[in-house]
Amino acid sequence: MNNLFSLNSSTAVVTGASRGLGKAMALALAQAGADVVCSSSREGGCSETVAAIKKMGVQAWDIPANLSKRNEMEAFAATVLEKVGEVHILVNNAGTITRHPADEYPLEEWDLVVQVNLSAVFQLCQLFGKPMIARKAGKIINTASLLTFSGGITVPAYAASKHGVAGITKALANEWAVHNIQVNAIAPGYFRTNNTQALQDNPARNEQIQGRIPAGRWGNPEDLGGAAVFLASKASNYVNGHILTVDGGWMAR
Repeated sequence: MNNLFSLNSSTAVVTGASRGLGKAMALALAQAGADVVCSSSREGGCSETVAAIKKMGVQAWDIPANLSKRNEMEAFAATVLEKVGEVHILVNNAGTITRHPADEYPLEEWDLVVQVNLSAVFQLCQLFGKPMIARKAGKIINTASLLTFSGGITVPAYAASKHGVAGITKALANEWAVHNIQVNAIAPGYFRTNNTQALQDNPARNEQIQGRIPAGRWGNPEDLGGAAVFLASKASNYVNGHILTVDGGWMAR
């Protein structure tokens, strides 16, 4: 049974792996046996993640990618494929968020959030998906959000982008399942990360959020590792186009 979740002889790419949820998923994949390409927006940004992975006895690389620059995506993919040969698992985790009332939301920030959270996800799926199609095997995991299912307040670009991530996930699953490629998404609940720091620091909102979570606590990044390993492994070979919530029960309330 344990072999169902083994990632031995697999190579994964994880964006946004310098900290938080991306780092936790990269470490979990490595613990399951995968070699991992760790990416963030700056040179050396994933050095701590890479060092931790190498201590597990598998390989790791720190290859930066500025997802806000569409013209850099092809070079990033080419560099990764040149270094590692084949990519078996793609985790599109990197994301950004800004907060403004909708009627005042700066369009340049809209463009940035949609580019990083949505357009770059699709482009990386294309770039790494084509070799998967040719090989007739692959796993793609996109990071959605609870705001894939609701609109939130003062985060219209983020909500729109995360709704789009669900659409891309389902659309690619429809087209690529025949090629033995599983495309799924994880929708994290309220986790203690930099992206949610403003909510954690707001006493009223923090109490409201924690009070609604049946588990009675915010998620910690390592709580996401098992879901990532499941969707990256052969245990999920008949799971496709699914948005898996990891939320302590938030959506059930």
